[in-house]
Amino acid sequence: MSHPDLLSSAVEISPEVAKIIRRQRVQDFFFERTTQFFAFFVLAALTGILISLAVAAWPTLKTFGPSFLWTVEWDVVDDKYGAAIAIFGTVVSSIIALVIAVPLSFGIALFLTETCPVWLRRPLGVAVELLAGVPSIIYGMFGLFIFAPLFADYMQPILAATLGQVPVIGVLFSGANIGIGMLTAGLILAIMVLPFIASVMRDVFEIVPPILKESAYGLGCTTWEVVTKVVLPYSKTGVIGGIMLGLGRALGETMAVTFVIGNAHKLSPSLFSPGNSIASTLANEFAEASSQLHISSLFALGFILFVITFLVLSAAKLLLARMERAAGTKT
Repeated sequence: MSHPDLLSSAVEISPEVAKIIRRQRVQDFFFERTTQFFAFFVLAALTGILISLAVAAWPTLKTFGPSFLWTVEWDVVDDKYGAAIAIFGTVVSSIIALVIAVPLSFGIALFLTETCPVWLRRPLGVAVELLAGVPSIIYGMFGLFIFAPLFADYMQPILAATLGQVPVIGVLFSGANIGIGMLTAGLILAIMVLPFIASVMRDVFEIVPPILKESAYGLGCTTWEVVTKVVLPYSKTGVIGGIMLGLGRALGETMAVTFVIGNAHKLSPSLFSPGNSIASTLANEFAEASSQLHISSLFALGFILFVITFLVLSAAKLLLARMERAAGTKT
């Protein structure tokens, strides 16, 4: 006699209970299939976006080949296009944003979770989260009409007189003090991504079990030692996820960057010089593109931005996996 038969013989199931069980099984079946449909729908949408971008970008990729990636020229009159300037502007402005935003976000999250007075913790946390809801065009207007003039009159001369005189990195801080350019775009992006990174860091810091921190304090550790040796190792996955969220926002930001980057198809080592990014190029030229090759080149830039974002996220996943394997080996 099989095990189910023994169970059924030992327990008598009333018709009402059997009906409830059948109904629950049907509900579970439909719930599982519905969630599965949603998951595959997202995957299908992502695949569709990738295929549509690749198809629209194919004329440009076929005409210019791989050299499209490192060609500097962007000539609408002669229908000659290259993505080097837009890629350079996108990567550089995003790196500047992360270099500024990550330490500030870490400091904000550390203050809110470890040293901030209880009565001030909630108002400051809400204020940081509200910054994430400000529309990007507001940041762009602030950058163009308020921040850029102040930056040109006060900060750029100071940077040129100090860092601009250093032999190797001095070229990065040389040029005309016009206020707009790559550095300004990076600073505005840093302000935009800071609330995202800070909010995620604060949330993952708060989920660290209090007993771990209390034990470290009991052993005589300082606040810095508790954060670096207890909080960060415990929450490293969430911290890196927050940084990647900010990087994704910085890579794809359009309007704020368009206002302050200068929108010049020019490659310069100086961070004071105007430049361009993939998003700003798309925003400025898509409505006015007339030739088929011009439109295809803009689609190619969108495809490249998609690939860059995918590679960055994949690198973050590999880094997290390697860190987890290293942690498992040490334990």
